[in-house]
Amino acid sequence: MERSSTQFDKYTKIWSGPRPQSFFDADCSIGKILFAFMRNHPSNLCQISDTEGTALTNGEAITFAIRIAQQLKALGLKQDDVVGVAGTNTTYLMPVVLGCLLNGTPFHAVSPWHDEDTLKHLFSITRPRIIFCDGLVYPRISIVSRMFKSHVYTLKEHRLGIPRVEDLLEPTKAELYYVPEPLLLGGDQTVAILCTSGTTGLPKAVTITNAACLFDFGFVTGQDVLLSFSTIDWSAGMFQMLFSACHGSTRIVTDRAYTPEYLLQLVEKYKVTLLTLVPQQVASLIKAPTLSKQRLATIRFISIGGGNCYVANVLKMQEYLLNGQISYGYALTETGGVSANMGVAKPSSVGRIVPGVRVKILDDAGRSLGHGETGEILLHNGKQWNGYYGNPNETKRMQDYQGWFHTGDMGYFDDENYLHIVERKNEMLRFHGAQYCPHELEQVIAELPDVIEACVFGLWNDVDGDPAAAAVVKIPGSRLSEMDIVEYVAKRLVVTHKQLHCGVFFLTELPKTGSGKVLRQQARDQALGKKWSEYGNGH
Repeated sequence: MERSSTQFDKYTKIWSGPRPQSFFDADCSIGKILFAFMRNHPSNLCQISDTEGTALTNGEAITFAIRIAQQLKALGLKQDDVVGVAGTNTTYLMPVVLGCLLNGTPFHAVSPWHDEDTLKHLFSITRPRIIFCDGLVYPRISIVSRMFKSHVYTLKEHRLGIPRVEDLLEPTKAELYYVPEPLLLGGDQTVAILCTSGTTGLPKAVTITNAACLFDFGFVTGQDVLLSFSTIDWSAGMFQMLFSACHGSTRIVTDRAYTPEYLLQLVEKYKVTLLTLVPQQVASLIKAPTLSKQRLATIRFISIGGGNCYVANVLKMQEYLLNGQISYGYALTETGGVSANMGVAKPSSVGRIVPGVRVKILDDAGRSLGHGETGEILLHNGKQWNGYYGNPNETKRMQDYQGWFHTGDMGYFDDENYLHIVERKNEMLRFHGAQYCPHELEQVIAELPDVIEACVFGLWNDVDGDPAAAAVVKIPGSRLSEMDIVEYVAKRLVVTHKQLHCGVFFLTELPKTGSGKVLRQQARDQALGKKWSEYGNGH
């Protein structure tokens, strides 16, 4: 229990996690560590692709990675160059990423679902010398690749006349004597570049240092089978890949879209033990007619990340786990993990502070707050962060000169030092001067058995402020009406400012980012059938 204890200093009003213990030397490259692990256990199956019908052992994966690293070096790529990646989870994606880590050349992973303008925006920031992409993504990046004279290699759906990743996998004479490149700047060097979720405008390119990749992920073992639908541009997807390489576990990958039934088939087929889900997947899985405890019998852990998961859904999910626990927490792409919660004893909290992290809660005037008081969450992890790539202004806005990260999330600590997230700072709404947070209303709507997910937004006018409305996705065939939802919220939240004054709109699905976060503004526009600004009284 000691490991998870959070201390509160009543003088500085700072909460601190336990003292961190390093498992690795921070300056040792993650590429070198994975190289050693994978070569020492060459026959372990590290990856199975369900859709392509391929399997890679550690030995095969690291050999492919060495060949790619040698090719990168031969092409003149150094540690301040960048390799672009825009692909779904396919066979050769992992060797490409490992090859970059072996050569010390950072890879910039972007979502393969982005439109052409967003891909152009992201790759214009990092200007990759080489881009690896799926064939279906190629038309959307061909202009960018010509702008920066980037070499392009396809990972799947190959196209006539375009080089393919297999061209880089031919055996080389020197591969048996290969040694990973040491990092010129040590542990503080950027080894990966991921993207922010893009819920608040165009996504930014987030640098990830070598030291941030080295952590002891205690509960993954060599016997585990991992499954996540996340692509590697999202930190959960990237870390899943690193865990499977480092811990000898097997990672199941697929480039087919998530459906509850497909997920259950994969769990049964491969006897999955560690499942990583986003809140929207939890919401649809627990409402799936074919879900049973038996079908999830192999699961040891379900890790939920990437946004707030409704309490009702967490508790329902736990009911289906015969032998498993749910873990969820609070993390940022920029900082890594902040807090973690194991089990469902406190399902409304994101848990206690993880080792090495300090947190303070500030009010609008910048004063530090104590227990039970809601304000903006600031955190410090004592690690170097290299900022948003090529964007010093946004970097300064995110991390102040003392190293504190301004998360933009509102939250508070309870008396047992558990952290609770309330809402994004810029998503708090006011009705007749009283503040409310959309997430609280969404939690209540989600308690209705026929609701899959909900998104609450304000419809501003100059008399009331932001009266609430909700876009709701219900189970197909459900007879749940708009009035049922409005009345249920009125019964559960009796105060006037937390009512659905502007009603309920049913949608077949909510618009989301590639990593599954709901886009509130787009949901509002879809619900109303047109842009809110066209109503004449919008912001």
